[in-house]
Amino acid sequence: MGKRTRSQRKGSSPRYRVASHRFPGKNAMPRAKDVVGEVTELVHSPVHTAPLARVKLPDGQTNLVVATEGIAIGSNVAIGDNVALRPGNITKISNIPEGTAINNLELRPGDGGKIARTAGNSAVVEAHLDNGRVRVRLPSGVSKDMASTCRATIGVLAGHGRSEMPLRTAGAAYYKAKARGKLYPHVSGVAMNPVDHPHGGGNHQAVHGPNSVARGTPPGAKVGHIAPSRTGRGRGKKI
Repeated sequence: MGKRTRSQRKGSSPRYRVASHRFPGKNAMPRAKDVVGEVTELVHSPVHTAPLARVKLPDGQTNLVVATEGIAIGSNVAIGDNVALRPGNITKISNIPEGTAINNLELRPGDGGKIARTAGNSAVVEAHLDNGRVRVRLPSGVSKDMASTCRATIGVLAGHGRSEMPLRTAGAAYYKAKARGKLYPHVSGVAMNPVDHPHGGGNHQAVHGPNSVARGTPPGAKVGHIAPSRTGRGRGKKI
């Protein structure tokens, strides 16, 4: 009798779950307006690539936001419409001049920040359009027209160069994956024996037969493309 497949083990065992008690909190820009907060602490979070900054507002409320390069403990963070063009300040992108680097950009007004949130990352304000939108160049290089009321943090995120240091040992890769609830090392199904995985066995490392399975497939066989809408190469649109 073979072992249970990886998908079965991950679905039932606490070993593959993220230890959420290790994470200090969620990154989200404060909803306050026209206030000045103070950075009271720089926090390391295993699940975030950039360091977090704990910002204390005048009413005593604290928020965790990704730290912008250049801020330190004791720095002031202005939130609102009339803020200086200083790293760490938060305002609407309609108030930010063209060519300015921004991070933690909201995808929709009020969502707290969704774009350019990894270490050393940033987007750039390209143009203010006449239809009440702002064109932003995303970290991928794609330009996107955003609502002018979306907020962003001015500057480039801290932690640049973090990915340049290689993972010198397999143990380092293991603990990096474990912090995010990922399985390492990841062995492909075609490299296993038939008793260990539905894709195992054969004279070559290949899936022998269809690798698409239905939504209601039993757990032991639910591997590969699960309930795909389509498979194979796209042949282009027929005219």
